[in-house]
Amino acid sequence: MDRLRSMEVFVAVADAGSFTAAAHALGLSSVMVGKHVRQLEQQLGARLIERSTRRQRLTDIGRVFCDDCRRVLEQVRWAESAVERQRSTPSGLLRISAPTTLGANVVAPVVARFLALHPQVRVELVLSDTVVDLLEEGFDLAVRIGPVDTDRLVVRPLRPYRMLVCAAPAYLAAHGAPRTPADLAQHRCLNHLVWNRQTFWRFADPAPEAWPAQGAFASNNGQALRQAALAGAGLLLQPEELVADDIAAGRLVSVLDGHLPTPRPVNVVYPAVRHPLPRLTHFVAHLLAELGPQVPPPSPPMKKARTKAGRRGA
Repeated sequence: MDRLRSMEVFVAVADAGSFTAAAHALGLSSVMVGKHVRQLEQQLGARLIERSTRRQRLTDIGRVFCDDCRRVLEQVRWAESAVERQRSTPSGLLRISAPTTLGANVVAPVVARFLALHPQVRVELVLSDTVVDLLEEGFDLAVRIGPVDTDRLVVRPLRPYRMLVCAAPAYLAAHGAPRTPADLAQHRCLNHLVWNRQTFWRFADPAPEAWPAQGAFASNNGQALRQAALAGAGLLLQPEELVADDIAAGRLVSVLDGHLPTPRPVNVVYPAVRHPLPRLTHFVAHLLAELGPQVPPPSPPMKKARTKAGRRGA
């Protein structure tokens, strides 16, 4: 028999005053109630209840044990309620894996806004351009660019990953703007060190013969390349999220807009479990609300046209 169940039955007998009354309260037979009490007495090697034909009462050991049983059962009920709270209110640690640039510029602000809504949640955001094993490395979810393996994973699409080509106004003033990808051979290109001939500067057009494999400046960090572009060092190919503010402010100017690489898919993935914890389900819902594919990119502000009447009144 289950030890906790026997303790629960024993406390019910102590409260009800008889096996029969406890059996009625618990929905058991009097015989089964007696078995639970006898099992406890055998395990403890002590009599807990003195029985007679007219009455029954707790022994001294039985009273002490009954008080201890109440505390144990209360702790069990508290533990069970903690699980229920965990299932209804987001709390605890959420470990997230994301690509370096997308994670720093897009996922991190989303995490910050999520934490403001759910202060009982803690987040570890690990940025890496390698694909992690969620289960083996202890991650709750990952944001991934490109095709994903759907085996044992739930996959939810996010806004596609769009690349832009841009440069500082000073560079374009000195060297001109490329009109087609083939013009890149005559320009100073800023390359990422993790790229190779098959993965970088790939446009919707067929690849030009003179591919800019040897850039003027190369780095393994997108922010370093961005700073070089801001300083006028050359043309930059980077994710829209990294340069959007610079383009909006005029610090960088986009070029080759009609030839850009096809946007790559972005997904949030997490293990397929029957009852995911609220911190995971709430964060995924928050992420989809902010970065889901239904969210269009922001449009530039419309400039108000001045009317002839407005000009005459000026």
